[in-house]
This record gives sequence, C-alpha cells and structure tokens, in this order.
Amino acid sequence: MSEFQLGVIGAGNMATAMLRGVVERGYLSREEIVASDPDASRRAALEGALGIACVPDNLAPASCARVLLCVKPFVMDEALADIAGAVRDDALVISIAAGISTDQLDRGLGGKGRIVRVMPNTPMLVGAGVSAVSAGPRATPDDVEWTRALCAAGGQAVVVEEGLMDAVTGVSGSGPAYFLYFIEALTEAGIEQGLDPEVAAVLAAHTGLGAAKLLVETGETPQALRAKVTTPGGTTEAAIRHMEQSKLSGIIQGAVAAATQRGKELGG
Repeated sequence: MSEFQLGVIGAGNMATAMLRGVVERGYLSREEIVASDPDASRRAALEGALGIACVPDNLAPASCARVLLCVKPFVMDEALADIAGAVRDDALVISIAAGISTDQLDRGLGGKGRIVRVMPNTPMLVGAGVSAVSAGPRATPDDVEWTRALCAAGGQAVVVEEGLMDAVTGVSGSGPAYFLYFIEALTEAGIEQGLDPEVAAVLAAHTGLGAAKLLVETGETPQALRAKVTTPGGTTEAAIRHMEQSKLSGIIQGAVAAATQRGKELGG
C-alpha cells in the first residue's frame, strides 16, 4: 500500500501549477505526493521546483488513495489501460483532461475508483486559476469537496454538473486565450496611435489586470463598473458604441459556442 496521499500521472505545466498551490498553501505536504512522467526533463523540473518525488512509471502514483490524472486527452485511453490494474477499487480518481467524460474514465478503469472531473485553466501557474469540479460515478460529496479544495489552492474553484463541463471549457478553460487575444489587439491599437510598443504593452496588460481585480474585489457587476467610466459623450462611450456596432458581443458568444462544441466533439 502506498505511503503517499496523492499520486499524479503526468508532470507537465498544469500538474506543476496545481501542485505548486497545493504545497505552498499547505493543503498537502510535498512528502505526501508522488508524480510520474516518462519525460526525464519534466520529472527533474518538478522535483527541482517543488521537491516532490518523481518516478518514470505510473505504478506508485496509480496505487495511491487519491490519483490525479494530468495527461492530454489524446493519450488518456493509453494511460488508463496502463494504470487500471494498479488503481484501488476505492481510490478517488480525478481527471483534468478536457473533453474526457467520467463515463469514459470509468470504462477505462474497469469500474474502479470514485471519479471526479475537473476543468482548470492556465492562470493556475500564477495562483490565479479557476476550476470547475463535477462528480462522476461513485463520487461522494466529500470527494467533490476534497477536490474543490485541492483546486482552490491554485485560485478559485466551483462545483457544476458534468453536463455543463463543455460550457465551462468554452468560458474558462479556453477563456484566458480570449483575454490575451484582446490584450494583444489593444496593445497593437495603442502602437498604431503612436505609443511605444513597450509602453502600450504595459498599459494594456495592467488595464486588464486592474479591471479584473476591480470586478472581483468590489463585487459590482461588469455593467455597473463599466457605467462608472462611460461618461455620456466621452471617449469610452465612443469606443463602446463602435464595439456594439461591430457586434463584438455576438462575436464573443460565437467564439464560446465554437469552443463548447469542439469540447463535445473531443469527448466523442
């Protein structure tokens, strides 16, 4: 029986981001975690960054009481086949793979384990992520809460029905790229108006950071905060009017719908 409390399959960026929050916030100690990855450089990077034990094969992490699957969706079937024999019947098995349903995980594990699915996002790398957690076969409320707290160590975490996970992927899983795309465009727009590229980049990035922080910390709605800066006849009103005439809201809604649909396709 494993001495570790959490076994992690895969030691890539998302695994590292999640484990950094877990260790730094004291949710688990580094001595309670073991991770596996076939890539020696990834193992070395995780060991060096967090002091977590890393091994080349999946046996040790797969035999833990709690198993976190941090592998890409396209290799999930192979990973499940590899660990199914080692996973305990009563293990908590958590997956962060986009588009892979808990039913698929259940089949791959041969009906073993209590399964929970998570959709995190990349701002976990800086402790500002948001994750959605949903219960799968045999998962208990305690399993869901343990997983939610695990994810919250890297930012925020909410609980949703699994049927909404593709929508979560469309909003928050892929969402950081939308904001970065907007900041990239805002930077280029500033340059076109004569700003130095470095100055434009700082202004755009910190405006995005400040707007999000203002929204989260005041608890006011985006509409209310936007109204406070939109003076009738002023510069902001001119910009917003242009966005509305260009149907920017519809473009964003269409982008989220496209991402949601792609998530459904990836899940088969």
